[in-house]
Amino acid sequence: MTEQLLHLTEEPLWEAARRAGTYEMSTRGRTLREEGFIHCSLPHQLPAVARALYGSEDDGLVVLVIDTGRLPALVRYEAMEPGGEEFPHIHGPLPASAVVEVRRWAGPLTAGEGEAG
Repeated sequence: MTEQLLHLTEEPLWEAARRAGTYEMSTRGRTLREEGFIHCSLPHQLPAVARALYGSEDDGLVVLVIDTGRLPALVRYEAMEPGGEEFPHIHGPLPASAVVEVRRWAGPLTAGEGEAG
């Protein structure tokens, strides 16, 4: 397997995408079409992303573990501002077949033993 990326989402959104075969949400409340890419994280980035997007509302969230070797779309590491931390972005739809694991998100202290992915 190649590099793994993580994406935090609401379980019903993932379940609908799994049935459809393609996931097309970018981030909370924004679609791939609206944003132009799907926001992802590396394991060390996920706790801060979860806090920023969901705060303490972590019920019903899942972490999609994505195998970049199964992606037809380009992955770019981009910063929100010049010199800022770079985050991985998938520039196209996420095939459900590229998601190799789905983990329940239980917050940064319990998801993956202190590592959220």
